[in-house]
Amino acid sequence: MDTDNAAAELRRLDTSELLALFTDLEAPTIAEIDGEYTAALLAQPNLFAMVTGKVAVANPLGPWLCKAFRPVDANGGRGYNTFREFGRVRQRYPMRTLIAPSRYDGAPAYTLVYRAYTSMCGSIHMVDELRRAAPGVYLGMGTWGFTDAQRRVPRPFLLTGPVGEYRGDIGTARPDFTPGPRELPGPPA
Repeated sequence: MDTDNAAAELRRLDTSELLALFTDLEAPTIAEIDGEYTAALLAQPNLFAMVTGKVAVANPLGPWLCKAFRPVDANGGRGYNTFREFGRVRQRYPMRTLIAPSRYDGAPAYTLVYRAYTSMCGSIHMVDELRRAAPGVYLGMGTWGFTDAQRRVPRPFLLTGPVGEYRGDIGTARPDFTPGPRELPGPPA
């Protein structure tokens, strides 16, 4: 399936269909994800997720533009999110990337761990998982929350690209951070 058709198909699906598809997709490699990728929310699972998603990333004062990544080595990388704030492009919310078992099915997923850096996303235990829907089209499942139940709610999003170069590392790493079960719980019990 080509990029435009794959992205359009993802936009038509509801959350349960997106999650079912996600479990059928393969994880991209660390080396594959390199550069900036246009980002968009997909169908959200409930009203709360829809409202918080729109406030966080569809805010007209600071709309979400992309996620960006760079491989550091064969096992992981770094990344950030980009927003347009008052006419300027700003990098926010750094993350560490690695391949880890998905919280949804235990199969490998390209995983974004925000807790590795000091930021609001790290403080709310945000973790995103990516899988390839087509060349240059990635289905993401975002999670965040303070309880296991909150962190199981999938918040689907779409990445397409790359559309630009990685702009450079940002953020302050948490000293001696090692992802734990809040970040990498593996499949549901």
